[in-house]
Amino acid sequence: MFKVIYKSDNILRILTNFASINFQELRINKTITFKEIDDFKSQLLLWSQQFDDVVWLDSNHHNQTYTNYDIVLAVDAFTSIQTDFYQAFEKLKEYQSKTKDWIFGYLSYDLKNDVEHLQSKNFDGLQFPDLYFFQPKKLFLIKGNTVEIQYLKNVDDELDQDLNDIRDFKEVNSEEFSNDIKIKLRIHKDEYFNRLNSMLESIHRGDIYEANFCQEFYAEATLINPLETYRKLNDISNPPFATFLKISDKYLLSASPERYLKKEANTVISQPIKGTARRSKEKVEDDLLKHTLANDKKERSENIMIVDLVRNDLSKTAIKGTVKVAELCKVHSFEQVHQMISTVVSKVEPSVHPVDIVKSTFPMGSMTGAPKISAMQIIEKLEETKRGLYSGAVGYFSPKGDFDFNVVIRSILYNKTNQYVSYSVGGAITAKSNPLSEYEECLVKAKAMRTVLEND
Repeated sequence: MFKVIYKSDNILRILTNFASINFQELRINKTITFKEIDDFKSQLLLWSQQFDDVVWLDSNHHNQTYTNYDIVLAVDAFTSIQTDFYQAFEKLKEYQSKTKDWIFGYLSYDLKNDVEHLQSKNFDGLQFPDLYFFQPKKLFLIKGNTVEIQYLKNVDDELDQDLNDIRDFKEVNSEEFSNDIKIKLRIHKDEYFNRLNSMLESIHRGDIYEANFCQEFYAEATLINPLETYRKLNDISNPPFATFLKISDKYLLSASPERYLKKEANTVISQPIKGTARRSKEKVEDDLLKHTLANDKKERSENIMIVDLVRNDLSKTAIKGTVKVAELCKVHSFEQVHQMISTVVSKVEPSVHPVDIVKSTFPMGSMTGAPKISAMQIIEKLEETKRGLYSGAVGYFSPKGDFDFNVVIRSILYNKTNQYVSYSVGGAITAKSNPLSEYEECLVKAKAMRTVLEND
């Protein structure tokens, strides 16, 4: 059992049995079309900062095949669940089943300890809970110029006033922040080579075929402006799965290019990324870099290994014979990098619980390796930092049991109380990996976060 935390007293008088409530009956819907939708989006994000619980998901107009909304904003928790890894998925399953409403939140990488007999004992400077989800009182779903607004009925009288406040909201920032952010490496270059070579020894022995090895960059005694930092990171990255998440004093500012897992009706979609190349401002060179990545045998090998792992994970809940590779090793271009992405899909029976689909595939193959359990054991020994929310997932479950989650990469994490800022990067290590090349790839992936922080 777990405790559901209510963050409003207004509605408790009419909720005598949490399990019997259909929360969709407690929501009112309103749809509005805006001529100047970009102005509304900017004001909406500003307005959201007053709340303790915020999830902002932005597709940055990528309009990919599986994208439902341009932007989603959920704020102001009515109920929430927070837990460590122990029986976390069962607790989430019960919470999702009982609410049958929209819930937003995150799954940290260390929920691996709930899925398998593993542990996380590395240093943790961020101290995020292992799992956090909340049921928002106020929800905005934006597609094109249309905004669908869903409010719980205990706050529906606030909707019109909120719309006026959003339109007129002014940014207030009385805090001053230093530009002198001293970013440190948790693992220095020579030690990185030592540990990567140790991982290569495991691969050459046949313990694993591939593993994702990550390193942390961090700053202590540091204050940042989370919203401004997110906006700068999003502007220079323009990713399809951008996220601004605020849970009290803890923030995720994410420019993720990767979808972890989505369910729509009886279709499940996973889109792992493996394979990265830098961008160039010169078109001829940029096209060459893209072409080289598309034909790089090592990068394709990494991607295909993870596709096989994802196919195996999806098969655990799929209707037999429905797991298909819809797209293999296609190169997509983003502001900072070219990425090699594959798409794997499956079909599930209506009786399969959505949380069970997530649990059976978690953590995502692109951030672990193959075989998955052995790779995670080796990762834990060689990495210096507890991953926490990094290489976890942020997203939502809908009232119908659909869901959509990103992979938390290319992200800045911030504990305001501890004044601790962190970003991590990593790469897939295979038998063909060159330590120097892998290190340089990490620096390419870290460029956007470092640029934003050093110029904050």
